[in-house]
Amino acid sequence: MSGSHESTSFAALRGQLQEAATEFAGGPDALEGILLGMVDDVDRAVREPLEIFPVCHHSPASALAMARRLREKQPKVVYLELCEDMAPLLTELRNCRLPVAVQAFAGDVDGFPADWAPLSVVAPVTEASAEYQAIAYALDTPGVELVLVDRSSDHVFQWDRRDEPAQEETGTPQETEAALHGEAVGVEIGDLRPRFAELEEHLLRHGKVRHWSEWWHQYVEVPLGDSDHDTYRQVMFLIGSLFRRLAPGEGSRLRVDEDRERYMWTRMREHLAASGTDPEDCLYVCGAFHAASRVEEFGVRGSSDTFTISPRTATTWQYGLIPSSHAAIEAQFGLAAGSVSIAATEWAKGLKRTRVKPYVLEGQAGKRKSAAKKAAVVPAPRSEVATDKLSGFLRRPPVLDGLDEAELLGWSVEIVRAARRNGYLASTADAIAVFETSILLAGMRDRAKPTPYDFQDAAVTCIEKDSVPGRRDVRRLVEIMMGGDRIGRVGYDSLPPLARDVYDRLAPLELRLEQRGVRRALLDMASRPELRACSDVLWMLRRLLPQGAARPIMGERRLGERSIQESWDLALGTHQRALIELGYEGVSLEQVLEQRLRRDAYGPQATTATVLAAVEDTLLYLGGRRLADELGTHALKVLAAERGVDGAPEVLRRVRALLAYYRTSEPVLPAWIESFVKTGYAHYCTLLPTAFRDEDATVGQVAAMLGFLFSMESLALSLGCDRNQLELAVAQSHPDDPSKTALLWAAQVQLGTLSRAELRARCDELLDNPLVVPAYPRYLSGFVHALEPVPGLADVVVEAVSNAFGRLPDTVLLPWLPLLITTLRSGAADLAPLMVREAGRVFPARLAELDAWTPPWRMPETDPFAAKPVAAVRRGAALLTAHPATCDAVAELLGCDDGWTRPDAPTPSGTALLAAHPAACDAVAELLGCDSGWAAAGPPSSGGAALTAGHPETARALEHLLAAG
Repeated sequence: MSGSHESTSFAALRGQLQEAATEFAGGPDALEGILLGMVDDVDRAVREPLEIFPVCHHSPASALAMARRLREKQPKVVYLELCEDMAPLLTELRNCRLPVAVQAFAGDVDGFPADWAPLSVVAPVTEASAEYQAIAYALDTPGVELVLVDRSSDHVFQWDRRDEPAQEETGTPQETEAALHGEAVGVEIGDLRPRFAELEEHLLRHGKVRHWSEWWHQYVEVPLGDSDHDTYRQVMFLIGSLFRRLAPGEGSRLRVDEDRERYMWTRMREHLAASGTDPEDCLYVCGAFHAASRVEEFGVRGSSDTFTISPRTATTWQYGLIPSSHAAIEAQFGLAAGSVSIAATEWAKGLKRTRVKPYVLEGQAGKRKSAAKKAAVVPAPRSEVATDKLSGFLRRPPVLDGLDEAELLGWSVEIVRAARRNGYLASTADAIAVFETSILLAGMRDRAKPTPYDFQDAAVTCIEKDSVPGRRDVRRLVEIMMGGDRIGRVGYDSLPPLARDVYDRLAPLELRLEQRGVRRALLDMASRPELRACSDVLWMLRRLLPQGAARPIMGERRLGERSIQESWDLALGTHQRALIELGYEGVSLEQVLEQRLRRDAYGPQATTATVLAAVEDTLLYLGGRRLADELGTHALKVLAAERGVDGAPEVLRRVRALLAYYRTSEPVLPAWIESFVKTGYAHYCTLLPTAFRDEDATVGQVAAMLGFLFSMESLALSLGCDRNQLELAVAQSHPDDPSKTALLWAAQVQLGTLSRAELRARCDELLDNPLVVPAYPRYLSGFVHALEPVPGLADVVVEAVSNAFGRLPDTVLLPWLPLLITTLRSGAADLAPLMVREAGRVFPARLAELDAWTPPWRMPETDPFAAKPVAAVRRGAALLTAHPATCDAVAELLGCDDGWTRPDAPTPSGTALLAAHPAACDAVAELLGCDSGWAAAGPPSSGGAALTAGHPETARALEHLLAAG
């Protein structure tokens, strides 16, 4: 699809390629069409009035050629292949240390599938990139306009084809920094890599290299490093055309690329028409793949009515800068590990070699002022006819750089020094071996000068051998030595308001939190009360940021508890990207945390335990009652809608914690938690019979339900619940599982429908039945789980285990002993300590006492209400007579001056006490329904006698009470 007027500038090249195709293919065929089509693509791009500058992303050769061309041409408008909605962010690059990535973020989507959220698009920028040179020139040169012409971030996902299989795989991150971009969709300028797998394999095999980055460095970067502008453009056009013509013709990615090209040319024509700018004064910076485009809309004279830009969706996008790194760029765009670091090193060497002055944004962190505003450079006149530079370039033999022995020797010495620091037994002999092996490998690969990749292979061969003693292998050490994984940082002025607010609120810590690495913060709130605000911020950051950003070493925050001293390990600089993305959700930490708590509580997958956890986090981090009461009320609705018991253990744990907190910190319980207890009591009573029979409900979940019912029973009954509902639910429960059966027996003991003696008898029956003995461990598991709702049964559980070990023979006991241990460990590990404490209380402490020891459950039972001997009743009187001074002091305090009773005086009875205090007797009589009153004649004692004669049980209880007092 060449232009209507075919240029004669490349006629000689066309003839040579046609002859070559005929000779190699034996006649005209597809090869001739491809070769001649490539020349047509180059001719068409060169003759375009609006100068196209093809680039490859993170290519030092492209950056050098861009810096030279900008100083020669001095364009008034720079069109850049970058998402058009990211333009306002580019001025913030001057406040950052590169590499950083321009990001578009959308947490809530409108117009896209909900499972795509959150949406994120990143465009990394490094110093050794041609687009940074264009940005720095346009922003710091007066009268120059920078126009971004690529599709918007919204269109990136509009054109996404997630339902189609991916055609290539990206690299796997090797370092934690490789995940700096997260799962964002990467947008890069100059994505130049063959999409025809066989072509890439052919190039790597015949180029004697391992990966694409090394091939590009050897056969493109080095030859184009010192080439003139026309040669550079035509070679890049040729490479882009080759990769484009050999790309799969029906792939979705190719369709998206063509739509991007239509989009960009449409935007450029619109800008030219609106501004009236001469195309001769413009420069279009794009990837070489897009520069050799064959769409109808190509060029300023292309079709204008064949492509319509679709409107954006209603999704709200937020924009910011996030830190990037060389490893993150390599991982996201499938580059070889260390290739971006090597490119940065080659960029620095190229600047020294060519003496090109790069453009740097004014105020760039760590950079000197740019020379862009110095003496004006006269723009070079544009030649009207493009001359053929490709013929000479393709015919010219490769220029072999001479061996730079000083550089290679420095590399060899430095890698040996780094290897020693990392535990390798390297010596001077290894440095010599690396030096010689690098030259040998370069010669085997037809290179006169070893590249960094040759040196890397030689270092691995000579130093690493077969073991890696430390954290880093030699390949990683070479990457670090060549420049390392440089990690960018976003400056304070370019941070979102939330991130700046976090740094401001943590300023009293007096730490440089913007730097990478871990900082230890010590907070003594007792001596410095102002640090309490810092503690609140740190706990919220721990809740919101990834693990490791804010890690408490000393101190904790629980309901009703606050530490007076805390110690933290802070790595906010390392996790700056996560902190920046928090700024997309709100303007303060409190707002973001409230939004996330609401999202968790009101989400479609929210359970009662999830909502109660949100209530607890609200009280811990935000304080106040408004949000906690709102989420607690919502927990009622979620609980009423649940039909399962999966979250019962978590609900029980959190409700207990919340009740304990409110009872100690509030004068009255909130209305929502009272309603929750009432609703939960009725809800779990309803589900209890079904849960006992349900095979999917575990014994721990049923025990948690019973724990809720028994532990909240007093509060629920005071709020109006009916205990008969619980009794009926237990009576309707008929489990089949042995563990649940034991749990049901424990519940019946708690309700009083089953005595402890009957429970012990049932356990004895289980041990006497040989058919049930193999399942006895499961009964024990149920008893152990019963300690959650009925902790008073600990003695019965210990008795059941002891009887099993005491009565069963070893032939029966040993086979199910492993089952008992595994059952208790997997299902009741948190309840086992309660049983162990009870066993420690019951069993003797010494082995010698075991033979004469009698278990408490074998001792005869005594009636607690049986009459006690007088000596036992009056042991307190003996204590008083032994220490009369104490009794005299109490008597004087109470105003009793009668003195001590004589030994021969009669002991006062309860009747005399009733006569002395008739009001108490009247109250008891009224409670018992006796309205006859005191006797009409006789002493008051006769009335008490009549009352006690009518109610002997009460009289007996009162007698014991008076005797004890």
